[in-house]
Amino acid sequence: MNSLKHHIDSPEPTPHAAFSQYGAIQSAPGANGISNQVSSANQSAEPGHNEIDALLERHPGLWRGCDLAGQGQHGRSTGFASLDAILPGQGWPQKGLMEVIAPCWGTGELQLLMPLMRDVIAKGQWILWVSPPFQLYAPALEQAGIDTQQILVVDLDTSCKDALWTMEKALQNQHCGLVLAWQNWLPGKVLRRLQLAADTGDTLGVLFKHNDSKYSPSQVRLQIKDIPSADQHFSESEITLIKARGNFRPRRTRVQLQPRL
Repeated sequence: MNSLKHHIDSPEPTPHAAFSQYGAIQSAPGANGISNQVSSANQSAEPGHNEIDALLERHPGLWRGCDLAGQGQHGRSTGFASLDAILPGQGWPQKGLMEVIAPCWGTGELQLLMPLMRDVIAKGQWILWVSPPFQLYAPALEQAGIDTQQILVVDLDTSCKDALWTMEKALQNQHCGLVLAWQNWLPGKVLRRLQLAADTGDTLGVLFKHNDSKYSPSQVRLQIKDIPSADQHFSESEITLIKARGNFRPRRTRVQLQPRL
């Protein structure tokens, strides 16, 4: 396990293409009465609707105003079917910034991300931990299938300025697949800058916080509430999707999580 306090090389931002063609909805109503107009309009609109549906499936930044953002399959599975069902894209975002809110650390917030960490490690990418509240326990991470040789750590005693600088550079670096950071009280300007860095590097950043920020620009905000269980090894946690792009109401589910690593 490495400790990171120095420069992470940042590649030049790579422009990524949006879509170059838009599906056109054609309307060619007939001239033989209302029934013919309706029938003709429906037939001519159907191909356009199919093209729009295809665009919505391919591009997570697009959604219908009446739908949960990105109902397609473009997300990365969380490893928990019930959680996938309430998330945009049926899983974690491919990139960007999201927040996980818990009243105290050790309620299962890391267990929630274990499948994602294994996926990042399997792709040969690095995981950066920024100011974790506890010392990482390498044997438990290895047992969970996390190669600690691909983990970088910014110590808790690092200044906030240096920690945020390192986090931004890591988010911009395509060799870093995931950034985990424990940072409360970050202003909206800083969060927007981190969001832009994550979009530039196609990297996912996760902020762990104790309190929800109503006006946060983060793409996804989740809240974890631990529910006592008779099982000593697992506890039931209630996960609330507080906010997601295009989502108009909170959504909840329950999952079984192991409280501590």
